[in-house]
Amino acid sequence: MPKQKTHSGLKKRIKVTGTGKLMRGQAYTGHLAASKTTKQNRQLRGEATVSASDKKRIKQLISNLM
Repeated sequence: MPKQKTHSGLKKRIKVTGTGKLMRGQAYTGHLAASKTTKQNRQLRGEATVSASDKKRIKQLISNLM
């Protein structure tokens, strides 16, 4: 059986920490930042962890990165 390839779109969006957590960028940061409040823009910086319900599916897609 052939090896499963890593999903090339997802490997650019997900980072795996040393402890195995999956980190993702925040949503709502792509454009239209001027219409959002300063507080909202500030809180959307940085990364967030992937939710538990999505973890299993994402781990399968990026299995080669882990």
